[in-house]
Amino acid sequence: MNRKELVFPATLLVLFGLFVLGSGLAGFAPGQQMGRDFAGFFMKMLSVLPCVFILIGLFEVWVKRETIEKHLGCGAGPLSYLWAVLLAGTNVGGLHVALPVGHALYVKGARTGVVLAYLFAATICRIPMALFEATFLGWRFTAVRFAVSLPLVVCFAALIGHHFDRRGYRLPETGGDES
Repeated sequence: MNRKELVFPATLLVLFGLFVLGSGLAGFAPGQQMGRDFAGFFMKMLSVLPCVFILIGLFEVWVKRETIEKHLGCGAGPLSYLWAVLLAGTNVGGLHVALPVGHALYVKGARTGVVLAYLFAATICRIPMALFEATFLGWRFTAVRFAVSLPLVVCFAALIGHHFDRRGYRLPETGGDES
């Protein structure tokens, strides 16, 4: 990012900081709560993201591009969507974990539709989330939700991925190693 691209986010961050500081001085409870919530979320991210980036780095070094292309690439077939959903089910951290993994899969040669299936499934089909949901809403509800959601995830990911591939869409280069 160049300096011009950083001006707007930096300005917003400074304004937010001034708002929280002013809220603390003035005793404005909603502003104070926003500051506490932001600090809690920020600390949670600081505790999770380093581990995520280490695991992503290990994935990029240890898993060969040929392996990803074979199982999740253009010649993989429909079974690749099942692999993507199973991989997404093991995701514990939500989208802030799934997005870097999805990017790593894409860079290693996974089809666009398979990456989308992984991201879609990571939002709705995570095993820890399903266990939590079943505890409160029951196994029957969870089973019905999975039975309805999973085919839709795969169908829409395949359709959107096919549309992107047909149009020749590619993610912008990030300057990283793509081996």
